[in-house]
Formats: sequence, C-alpha cells, structure tokens
Amino acid sequence: MTRSGELFEQAKKLMPGGVNSPVRAFQPYPFFTARAQGSSLFDVDGKEYIDYCLGYGPLLLGHAHPKIVEAVKAQLENGSLFGTPTEQEVELADLICKIVPSAEMVRLVSTGGEATMSAIRAARGYTGKKKIIKFEGCYHGAHDYVLVKAGSGATTFGMPTSLGIPEETTRNTIIVPFNDAEKFENAVKENREELAAVIVEPVIGNIGLVLPKTGFLETLRDLTEDYGIVLIFDEVITGFRLALGGAQEYYGVTPDMTTLGKVLGGGFPIAAFVGKEEIMKMIAPAGKVYQAGTYSGNPVSVTAALATLNFLRGSGKGFYAKMERNCEAIVAPLKKIVSECNLKVQINHLASMFQLFFTETPVYDYTKVKTSDTATFMRYHAKLLKKGIFIPPSQFETCFLSSAHSRQNIEKMISIATTILSERANYKS
Repeated sequence: MTRSGELFEQAKKLMPGGVNSPVRAFQPYPFFTARAQGSSLFDVDGKEYIDYCLGYGPLLLGHAHPKIVEAVKAQLENGSLFGTPTEQEVELADLICKIVPSAEMVRLVSTGGEATMSAIRAARGYTGKKKIIKFEGCYHGAHDYVLVKAGSGATTFGMPTSLGIPEETTRNTIIVPFNDAEKFENAVKENREELAAVIVEPVIGNIGLVLPKTGFLETLRDLTEDYGIVLIFDEVITGFRLALGGAQEYYGVTPDMTTLGKVLGGGFPIAAFVGKEEIMKMIAPAGKVYQAGTYSGNPVSVTAALATLNFLRGSGKGFYAKMERNCEAIVAPLKKIVSECNLKVQINHLASMFQLFFTETPVYDYTKVKTSDTATFMRYHAKLLKKGIFIPPSQFETCFLSSAHSRQNIEKMISIATTILSERANYKS
C-alpha cells in the first residue's frame, strides 16, 4: 500500500471519514499532500499533480507565491496574534473599499461561512425582519440558516439538509430556483413584509459552475431595491477571481452587501463581509448586531491578503484577460471533442473557472446539475489523477486556473482530458 493509503487508514480511526472536510474523501483513498509549489501538488509518495482544484479556489496566484511567502515570513518575525488592532487591518479595509464596488465599510472575519452568517444577521438587524431568500444550489457555508434544501414545490421554505439542525431554525429561509426570475418575483411579493435579505452566489461555484442568465442579477437588484430588501452577493468564490472587483464588477450589478474569502487570503484563512455604511454601522461596537472573533484580522492572514490584493491591483486588467484566454484554451478543445464524439457532456466556463457535467441537458440550475452522471464523472476524475492531473473529486465542484499554470500545464490537461473523453465506450450510455 502507498504511504497515502496507510495514512488514510490511520486517519479514519482518528477523524470522521478520515478527513477534516467531506469533499476531500474519495475512493479508494485520497492522496496526502507533502508540499506544493506554483501549479503543482506533491504527495507523500513523491508523485506530482498539476492542480486544477487550487484549494477549491483561493490560489489564484498558485501555491507558495513568492510575494505572499516573503510578506508572511516578515510578519511572523513580528508576531502571529495580538488581540489588538493593527495598521495593516486599516490598510486592507481601505484597499477592499477601493476595489469592491459595494464596499463602504469592512468587517474582517476568518471564514466564508462566518462572513455569510454575519451578513445575514446584519441584514436582519438593519431591517428588523426575519425571513431570507436563498437559491437552490447556492452554498453559503455550513451554518444552520443556509444549510437547507428545497421541499416539495418550486418555491418553498427550506428544510434542514443536515441532522442537528432544527426545522424551526430554517423556517424563515425561503428557497427559490436559481435563474428563475418569475419565481423569485413571486416569492418576494408574497413575503415582502417579512423579508430581510436575499443572498445569492452571483455565479454558483458549489454545484459545479452555473452562470446567471442574462438579466437575472439585474432582476434581483431591481426587486430588492423596490421592496427595501438587503441584497447580499456571496462572492467568497468569485471575489477577486472574475475581475478585481469580483462578479459585481464583471456583471455591473452592485449589491448592498458582499461576502469575500478564498482569493482574498491567497491561501491563508481570512474572509470579510462588506457593504453600505448604514448597514455596517449596525455591527458592534458601533451598533447592536453582535459579531466577534479572536482571529478576526489576524496579522498573518491580513499580511497575505495585502500581498495578494496589491499584486492583483498592480497587474491590471491584463492579468484577468490572460486568465480568461488560458481557460478558453482548455475549454475549446474539450468542447470540440464533445461535439465530434456526440458525447452527453456539458461544459460551463467563465473567466478562470470551468467544469464538465456528464449530462445531455444544458446546465443552468440545480435541477439540471442533478441530472449529471456522477459515477462517470468520478471515473473521469480517477483517469486524470492517474495521469497526474488533479481536479476537485466531485461533479458538484468547480475547476480553477491560477496564474502559475504554464502553457505546458495547459497542453497536458488538454491532451489527457481529450484522450479520456474520446474513449467513447466509457462515456456514452
């Protein structure tokens, strides 16, 4: 057995399922990473993988980027936790406000889930109302109010997805299909007197990759403005990845609040929720909406975030244009082989994100995503892995590119993936 196999057997005795986050587990066992550099992971058995998972999105600049490493090393010599404010926190908040269209004030936190939980609490405190709308397939962290699934009917109150969440906790969470403007409008009108907020991933990255239809985000903005409802964009994935100003810059739609994470920290744990000054001033100690965290504004993570954002800001729009070209370079040959072989495969992509869905149905919402053949996807994943390509081990995740991916990396992905897809007997029903 490999060293990774041995470690997994040991890990299963010590950690639930042998992992510290569910998606990391796959059959027969996950590889255990020893180190990473640039576009590559190296496992404990010495094998190298070109990484298109990138920590599930944060590593836009690749692993161990020199600018980030240098900044963090310098900070570590000055301390890793103070419990007091720092000058760097002010600098980072100012930079976020300059970059993100919706950011008038900033509260730093440690995780994306903490950011969405706090943003929803702030919206409820600001409006004095209880209900929220979320969309099928959008993932906003593992806290109780948003870890819900739809019940019977197209638009319904959510039911808990996980054991341990009381039904009464999600009673105020309304579920609406993504990309269905009519059902969203109906849900808003039916609940307008009780709605505090609408939270949405402007581009869904947690069920694979699902893009908004033309005009959908504008509809959300118009209706929430009409009825005085707080619109929250969950840009934990898309923030600083689609464009420097995130999906709101890319699509030209500005929400009232935004949650940020992943790319923000360049591989270090940090997140934020931002928004209009009048809402953000509800947060303690300025206001009566309580939020706190020992590691909020951690100086090491803040330093990494500053290094990341300053690099991206200094690189300009050319950085994002190049990332988009590289993504298109991968996707175009894959689409060609799918067409030539008449495969039941859909490919969604945007900026530096892409995903294949093993279904004949165009994918634009959660229901369509669920038509995908997950067993076939995992065979595809296993064949890529054998050839030294690592993508997220789930049909319901998204592949990412970094600036560290070389032309050779991209050509290898194209060569191996197209070869796998062309083996029609394995991929046609």
